[in-house]
Amino acid sequence: MSELCFKSANELALLLRARDVSAREIMQAHLDQIERVNPKVNAICTLVGERALAEASLADNRAASERGPLFGLPIGIKDLARTRGITTTYGSPIYKNFVPSEDDLHVARLKRAGAIIVGKTNTPEFGAGSQTFNAVFGETRNPYDPAMTCGGSSGGSAVSLACGMVPLADGSDLGGSLRNPASFCNVVGFRPSAGRVPQFPKENGWESLGVVGPMGRTVEDIALLMSVMAGPDDRDPISIAESGQQFQRLLNADFAGAVVAWSPEFGGYPFEKAVVDTCSTVLPTLAEMGVQVESAAPDTSGADEVFQVLRAALFAGKHYKDLKRHREDLKDTVVWNIEQGLKLNALVLSRAQRGRTVIYQRFREFLEKYEFLLLPVAQALPFPVEQDFAREINGVKMATYIDWMASCYVITLTGLPAVSVPCGFSENGLPVGLQVVGRHQQDVAVLQFAFALQEALQAGRTRPQLAEV
Repeated sequence: MSELCFKSANELALLLRARDVSAREIMQAHLDQIERVNPKVNAICTLVGERALAEASLADNRAASERGPLFGLPIGIKDLARTRGITTTYGSPIYKNFVPSEDDLHVARLKRAGAIIVGKTNTPEFGAGSQTFNAVFGETRNPYDPAMTCGGSSGGSAVSLACGMVPLADGSDLGGSLRNPASFCNVVGFRPSAGRVPQFPKENGWESLGVVGPMGRTVEDIALLMSVMAGPDDRDPISIAESGQQFQRLLNADFAGAVVAWSPEFGGYPFEKAVVDTCSTVLPTLAEMGVQVESAAPDTSGADEVFQVLRAALFAGKHYKDLKRHREDLKDTVVWNIEQGLKLNALVLSRAQRGRTVIYQRFREFLEKYEFLLLPVAQALPFPVEQDFAREINGVKMATYIDWMASCYVITLTGLPAVSVPCGFSENGLPVGLQVVGRHQQDVAVLQFAFALQEALQAGRTRPQLAEV
């Protein structure tokens, strides 16, 4: 039964529909894998195994007409998302005993489609930083080298997938939190267009930097999740008025003749040579696909200040009460980010919003010529798990805990869809992801291109040894 743990969600769904395996059998196989592997990586921080088994048994008795597209599939939910009746800590000691009375909208959609929550996946405090550790549960380790970080902030989800502990997981992304851990753990992480996956409840319904999205081991599984998670909801004022059913379309597409931009020196930011070298191995494959590749990049000037300002304002707005009441319980980088936001004035905020608009227009014009922009997801390889963030890249010191993820946060500012797809391993065996950025709201096209790369490269098939039986 352990082989069930490394079948894709789509394969498991077919087995369930044919009644070749039961939901309970699938759940038990994954719970066994969690018991065996999770102590090595600490990815699932709150396990609800008995509850999940009971729900799986109930699901097996449902008629075929009552079975949704995710029927019987175990899923890990990031510990930033509210889950009714399941502890949701946000990775913070302040909320270590918080049990929500309602689900976040996307969680409710996943459950309604038949997915069964097996547990919550670990995240840094309030999702702050691309390294998954917190004072409640500790650090999550990279399954390909447990001495290294798994990235973040959706690190627990990425590791759970890579280790076969769940076939599906959710995540969220403000400055790279879906893409970076996917790159570090050899799975797929998709940042949808802003508004593609509606969010509710949400204090600031107009905020568009942070998105919710899917993680999986294959692009097909990402599309399966998107078919459920996406779709309009008028409680979210920026939700896109298009059905999630578009993600049920076949992912096969011919990209012969497509012109794409390859940006290994994106924005003039430092990238470790090992990262660029690994991503560059994709170029011959693109040529075989008939894709025309040109070295080019959009103008990113001003993006650093814009992102830092808007992120700080967001943190101040969401967490100033936590700072006032529980300052001693917050990690230093969260305190710093909140305090940076509290220093801002209306003029600075207005200038940042205008700057973000300028950046979007530059990317829009750039992508009129290029169908996709390709660049490394992360600027560095996974670093030691004891280290809070990448302090230096190629001799360039990182001034803040955010700086080393510029290759992701600049894309965040545009609101464009972007995916991390496995493209290979460094010489020391650490995964590297390629980032594919698409045109405005062309989410399906991004997944189609990612699928073409996945099928050609097959890098995502390499499992971490510690997860093997």
